Amino acid sequence: MRMTCSSRAQNASARRGRLPVRLLAVAGVSTLALLTGACSGGDDDGVKPAAVSQEDLTQLPEATTFATVANAPLDPQASGGTTNGRVIHPKADIVVYDSVGGKAIAKLPSIQMGSPTWVPVIAEQGEWAQILLPTRPNAASGWVHLSDGAAESAQNDYVVNVNRAAFSLEILESGKPVGKWTIGTGKAEHPTPAGRAYIIASIEETKNTYSPIVLPLSYHSDSLETFGGGPGTVGLHTWPNNSFVGQANSDGCIRVPSEALDELVKLPLGTIVNIA
Repeated sequence: MRMTCSSRAQNASARRGRLPVRLLAVAGVSTLALLTGACSGGDDDGVKPAAVSQEDLTQLPEATTFATVANAPLDPQASGGTTNGRVIHPKADIVVYDSVGGKAIAKLPSIQMGSPTWVPVIAEQGEWAQILLPTRPNAASGWVHLSDGAAESAQNDYVVNVNRAAFSLEILESGKPVGKWTIGTGKAEHPTPAGRAYIIASIEETKNTYSPIVLPLSYHSDSLETFGGGPGTVGLHTWPNNSFVGQANSDGCIRVPSEALDELVKLPLGTIVNIA
């Protein structure tokens, strides 16, 4: 698969046996509403989403790695940070708004790149949740309205911290180290972008041999609009030799040792990846 480093994301099959390993639905929590018409119920703040007709819904950009949502609000902690660990998975397309009770700007599908869509929640207000989007621009976010039946909610206590200067990647669970490895990053002309990204899919590589699995992130290259026909998505993957270790020599992706990938593929989709 080639994203920043491979362009065949859309042609690779999801490694469904690994997805997502620790995402257990939380019973009794509020779930996302399918907002394609009249809204039911109220929220704590009395703010209801604007109705979106089926015709308008079809005109909204689909919030995937291949899209740009120009009017999306940016992550207020785009420089990195933790969340309360809540992630949500829509069962069907849901509408994304630019603010609580604001304008519809996109629709979030239930499947992304062959994997179920799980997105991190970064803020909540009544029955509204602010989520991170996998689109351009980097750090794009949006608000969705919550109600029963249209999505699953789960708790994700993992976070990945990447330090580009130190060429290090560390996995934490509930703040406790799981493992730490020396990695490779993007070269000077195609640097790995910094920010609070997250894992959007797990893809079994079928076209190339450099990595058995690629984990695409929600961030994109700042220097490459496309790469090999793909949208310039940044990903986590291995490399056939150790030439990447402690080096900035990729086209923006984060190259990791095979032992690190073995642990990374166990993480739930929607896991935050802080790149500093």
